Amino acid sequence: MALKPPTNADFTWIGSPKVSATIDRSSMVTPNSAGGGPSRVDALAAARRPYIDWARALALLLMIEAHTTDAWTLGVARHTAAFRHALILGGFAAPLFLWLAGVSLVLSAASVARREGSRRAAVDAVCRRGLEIFLLAFLFRLQSFVVTPGGNLVSLFRVDILNIMGPSIAAAGLVWGLARTTRGLVASYATMALALAMLTPVVRASALVNDLPTWVQWYLRPADGYTTFTALPWTGFVFAGAAVGALLAPTREAAGEHRLWMWLTGAGGVLVGAGFYAATLPTIYRESSFWTTSPTFFMIRVGTLMLAFAAIYTLAQLAGRRGMELRPLSRFGRSSLFVYWIHVELVYGYLSGPLHARLPLWGAFVAYTLFTTLMYGAVVLKDRIVARWTGRRRARQAPQPATAW
Repeated sequence: MALKPPTNADFTWIGSPKVSATIDRSSMVTPNSAGGGPSRVDALAAARRPYIDWARALALLLMIEAHTTDAWTLGVARHTAAFRHALILGGFAAPLFLWLAGVSLVLSAASVARREGSRRAAVDAVCRRGLEIFLLAFLFRLQSFVVTPGGNLVSLFRVDILNIMGPSIAAAGLVWGLARTTRGLVASYATMALALAMLTPVVRASALVNDLPTWVQWYLRPADGYTTFTALPWTGFVFAGAAVGALLAPTREAAGEHRLWMWLTGAGGVLVGAGFYAATLPTIYRESSFWTTSPTFFMIRVGTLMLAFAAIYTLAQLAGRRGMELRPLSRFGRSSLFVYWIHVELVYGYLSGPLHARLPLWGAFVAYTLFTTLMYGAVVLKDRIVARWTGRRRARQAPQPATAW
């Protein structure tokens, strides 16, 4: 199958939350000390892995770039190669967010299981988080409906990334509870990711989907105006990330994690190479598009995510050796849901109306830089408000000193 440059209709996988005028939207233990004392837990096990927050920050930067470029670029500039390349780059935000969700859910489940001594408690926690995210998807749509009036009530049920991420996290949590070994867990997640990718063209073309309720169809096949993401293949990114998380979770030593990332780097490179090679072969499907439903493009994206994550891990190691913490990047990544929540209406809503489809591409990039700075400022403000509120709450709950009469 010859690999052709993407057309505007192929950019449905980018996942812009609004409908663009020109782009069809229809369719993330060291050994005992030398003195023989108690074992010292490596910082890897005791502290948060900073490169995960950095990766989330990268996903945020890509997401904002995709949305601002899509919303604010002049119509004439949308037909340039630079615009297409910008959207392809920004299109990696959604897979990265879903992939990181898979990595994190396994690390979280393992942490809860160690702390509570119960695998069931870990599964419950992960599934509960998945349900929360799924409910947040509808709350987000309700906010959009209120803040930007004039839409159809049916748009409240539009399928966006949170609608897919929530159930995917819950499903991956159930799989974690069933598998008892790391090898079994990795094999289960990898197999499910591959199966979802391979089934995507089949499900999209199946006439059986037509007999399902309309709202179910929206989760399986793109529907004009009501589907930004579908369960297939997007759920596969969560399972692919969970496979990596299953390898990371039992790793306690920094040297062991370094070796693991060397292997993952090689595996990512193999996936990218195999994906591009497979794209040159005749397709086995009756209907399939490289940029939307092809398993080869899924394979390329997963491999690219692994390579990018490995690069971020390497940068984190180099920064750590030089005493650089890059706290702004970590802070930005930890607030990914908050930034996603507030930025969409700011980019596509009434407030930025004068910018909509009014800027040349270079102007959109400048605006993107300024808007990203604004979003980081909002994160800082949010953190300060939360810290102040938490401090006051703790002060009120603190026991008062006894009064001598």
